[in-house]
This record gives sequence, C-alpha cells and structure tokens, in this order.
Amino acid sequence: MSSNSSSQKGFIDSAIEVARKFGFDGIDLDWEYPQTQDEMVNFGLLIHQWRAEVEKEADATCRPPLLLSAATYFVVDFFYSDVYRSYPVGLVSENLDWINAMCYDYYGSWDTSTTGAHAALYDPKSNVSTSYGLRSWIKAGFPGKKLIMGLPLYGRSWELKDPMAHGVGAPAVGLGPGELGIMTYSEVEKFNGETNATVVYDSATISMYSVAGTSWIGYDDVRSMTVKILFAQALGLRGYYF
Repeated sequence: MSSNSSSQKGFIDSAIEVARKFGFDGIDLDWEYPQTQDEMVNFGLLIHQWRAEVEKEADATCRPPLLLSAATYFVVDFFYSDVYRSYPVGLVSENLDWINAMCYDYYGSWDTSTTGAHAALYDPKSNVSTSYGLRSWIKAGFPGKKLIMGLPLYGRSWELKDPMAHGVGAPAVGLGPGELGIMTYSEVEKFNGETNATVVYDSATISMYSVAGTSWIGYDDVRSMTVKILFAQALGLRGYYF
C-alpha cells in the first residue's frame, strides 16, 4: 500500500470513528469540484474506497453500515466549463446511498452584468437549471431514488442599471444589498417590508424576485419552493435538502 493510500485509509478510519462516537447516521463528502476528467476518475476511486472501509467497519462491529453520501454539481457533466468532464455515474450509484445535487448558485457575484434566478427550476434560454441538471443525472443512468435536490434558503442581489427594466436577466451594474450580494430569506422579507418592494413571481424560471429602486433580489419563497418540491416528487427523487 502506498503512503497516500495509507494516509487516506487513516483519514477514513478517523472519520468513521468520529461518526460513531457522536451517533451520526453517516458521512457526507464534499469535493467542489473535480477539475479534470482524471480527477473525476479519482473521485470514483475515492468513494469506492470509502464504501469499502464503511462496510469493513460495519462487519467488524456488527453494526449497520454508516450512510455515505456526497455533494455534487447540479448536473452530471460540466457541459459549459472550459474543461469538460463528467461524473463516473456507475461508481457513484454503486458506492453512495445518495447524492446531494447543489441546485443553486447558477448566478452570483462573479457576474454583475445581469440579474439571475440563482436556483431556477427552468431556464428558457439555457440548460443552466435544476430541471435540466436533475434529468441529466437520471438520463445518465443514476437512479432517482438516490438523488436529492438542493434548495437555497437565501437570495442573491444585484444593482439594476435601470430600475424600470427589472425582469430576470435585466442589465445590472453591481451587487445589491447583503454581504457580497447574499441575503438570507428573513433578510429578504425584512427588505421587502421596509422598502415596500415590488415582489414578482417569475413563472418562466419558477423563482421570486423583489425590486425596490435599483436593488434587485432573486430568491425562493413558499410558492416557488412548493412547485420545486412537486417537481421533485413527479421526478421520483428521494427528497430535497436545504
């Protein structure tokens, strides 16, 4: 066994020990994100090693094996990245109890030129959407019963170029209210009340946005969340997480 393999095994054993000590149900892995196809291959090997050690510990202690999950990109492949790569679906399905698809942060502070529905269920102009991402996993052979849809409890804000042009995708010139243009749902509600903001449900993306002057915030509320959860149920997903 190489020194890297030994150190990795030691880390896994330590994580399992901590999970057992504190009565956790399992362990969630979070690699954001493998940057090349070689790293995707390594990701598959990594979760295979984790599964082997989890099963080995369960056999040795006569206890049910810890659950093993991982946070992943919203879509099965990085189709619009400079470096195309895709997840090893077979190994992910074989070795993980489920994946937590990160269906949010499609837009944010890295692009202040336009507003965006950062967790859009649909996008009529591109494939950057929750519906496309989750369906891509299933189309690639990943079982829906192992797929968890991520939902954000925060919004992202921009400063509008023209307060009269305030739809999703409207021209912007910078970040809006909140630290780095991020606001929790309670902060959005407070903003709406204090500024008497105009609140709009965008049926094209299944998202909400609030606008007051040049301040624009895209987020989800009860209405849009309900539609997303119904979508998850119709798709046969295992569930959703915040």
